[in-house]
Amino acid sequence: MAFDPTSTLLATGGCDGAVRVWDIVQHYGTHHFRGSPGVVHLVAFHPDPTRLLLFSSATDAAIRVWSLQDRSCLAVLTAHYSAVTSLAFSADGHTMLSSGRDKICIIWDLQSCQATRTVPVFESVEAAVLLPEEPVSQLGVKSPGLYFLTAGDQGTLRVWEAASGQCVYTQAQPPGPGRELTHCTLAHTAGVVLTATADHNLLLYEARSLRLQKQFAGYSEEVLDVRFLGPEDSHVVVASNSPCLKVFELQTSACQILHGHTDIVLALDVFRKGWLFASCAKDQSVRIWRMNKAGQVICVAQGSGHTHSVGTVCCSRLKESFLVTGSQDCTVKLWPLPKALLSKNTAPDNGPILLQAQTTQRCHDKDINSVAIAPNDKLLATGSQDRTAKLWALPQCQLLGVFSGHRRGLWSLGTPGLQLSQGKQRSRPSPPPALVTSHALPPTLQTFEGHDASVLKVAFVSRGTQLLSSGGWRGNLPDAETRSGGCTAAGWTTAPSLGPVTPESSSGRL
Repeated sequence: MAFDPTSTLLATGGCDGAVRVWDIVQHYGTHHFRGSPGVVHLVAFHPDPTRLLLFSSATDAAIRVWSLQDRSCLAVLTAHYSAVTSLAFSADGHTMLSSGRDKICIIWDLQSCQATRTVPVFESVEAAVLLPEEPVSQLGVKSPGLYFLTAGDQGTLRVWEAASGQCVYTQAQPPGPGRELTHCTLAHTAGVVLTATADHNLLLYEARSLRLQKQFAGYSEEVLDVRFLGPEDSHVVVASNSPCLKVFELQTSACQILHGHTDIVLALDVFRKGWLFASCAKDQSVRIWRMNKAGQVICVAQGSGHTHSVGTVCCSRLKESFLVTGSQDCTVKLWPLPKALLSKNTAPDNGPILLQAQTTQRCHDKDINSVAIAPNDKLLATGSQDRTAKLWALPQCQLLGVFSGHRRGLWSLGTPGLQLSQGKQRSRPSPPPALVTSHALPPTLQTFEGHDASVLKVAFVSRGTQLLSSGGWRGNLPDAETRSGGCTAAGWTTAPSLGPVTPESSSGRL
């Protein structure tokens, strides 16, 4: 679909090979053009409303020029070998730029309807934009002439000189998959360039420098993990079935999209002060990120060494000293944080610091789904698909006990955590050491029953005096619970000593 410059006419292309023009004011069809084979996937009006020209392209990769005044096809422009993806017009209306998935852009003289220049751009182009004819040294535009901007499957914006066919500016290559650009447009009056990525994000750039101004997360898909950031919980970081992380400022909903992982991020955890957080992914790596006081987040460290997906991560509780990861390779690794990382406010000039695992321990016979560190940083609990939980002494990972009793794999572990006071931000004492798993733990203090399906997450709250559990459902819940998303949460009250423990309501759901 496309509007004409006066916004009174609308052109539509359909799968029947027809191009139709509609009068928006009077609500009726004015033109019906036939002759395009297959689906018409592109229509565009000439920018000069007095010329009454309409351009269309279909599956035959040809560009047809239609005269609204004569109700006929004036010309068929054939030079592309694959689908034409965009059309752009010069300010005087005599030149047109077309882009295609055949990795070329073509300059057309609309007076003679002939191609004057073919520029190989070496990528499948989804959108091309003609730049204003004015010098912009930051983009390599230093002489008068025709320059255009391309966006395609390489995920970078590039500026080309039409006369020579040379690329004069290329953005830095972004890391990670899903960065292919699917659309690009220039708002000349506002001085911005807007692009859309294959993973449904919108990126807004300053037009004269292509400096990133804003990011909009268009689609999150499944949310796999989420954590609060900042000392006042001013931000949240979200892992959403993607190699990219999204950091939202809660007050303004402004978004930062963080790139670094090359496969889906599976888990997150935040260090106690809230400035540093860790992520792990299917790319078998762990990364540490830092947020500065302005709310900007950068990757400051990364580590690799696991041989399968890293599905769980837990940060030290007392201070920013180490983190632990668990993987499908049945091992846990303890990663100490380098002193250089803690002493600097920015990432090193040479990129993220490389982490070295201090301890590697094979802990289970199947995937490790959860790890939890005790509030004193001296104990580690692991839960696995092999239906056991184990307790280990840190930092050597010495086995202290094996807890069996679950009938299926363990998905979540929880330990009472340290709470921050409202005044001086000091640590309050925790309840006596305890561990909660997704079912029962021998010697069992208490078994909580009430969920109708798998319990996927448990956590201590209220200084360890309460538990919060959440899980799936089997389709036999009340209508209100079904409408709320089909998941259940249960709150459990524990005695201060955690032994014996009695549930406040074993059947209640939130």
